[in-house]
Amino acid sequence: MTTPNDEVSFYEAIGGHDTIKQIVTTFYEGVAADPLLKPMYPEEDLGPAAERFTLFLTQYWGGPGTYSETRGHPRLRMRHAPYAVTPAARDAWLKHFRAGLDEANLSPELDAQFWAYVQHAATFMVNTHE
Repeated sequence: MTTPNDEVSFYEAIGGHDTIKQIVTTFYEGVAADPLLKPMYPEEDLGPAAERFTLFLTQYWGGPGTYSETRGHPRLRMRHAPYAVTPAARDAWLKHFRAGLDEANLSPELDAQFWAYVQHAATFMVNTHE
């Protein structure tokens, strides 16, 4: 993905790895305390899950392709199929991701682009209706 002027990638425009890591760290702090989401992430898996998510977002937004090099195609729906991703889980996930974006303090334009993507992705992941 690139910014509207196509001179720098979105990844670079938001501050690269450090910004994505900050967003993901804040997100997982929320997940760790969330009674709906926490059961989907066993305690010992929060660190590796955060690393995978950081690598995924890095690659998606134009950074290094380490995610695909180490994990292959994202196959997001398949990887999440074992979990009941309900509309309520999606909303909780988005709440914690929103906190991460707020913490990153991106420009309004970059924030809106990132937020639009995660809203679409989170809705796409719903696989069970309450």
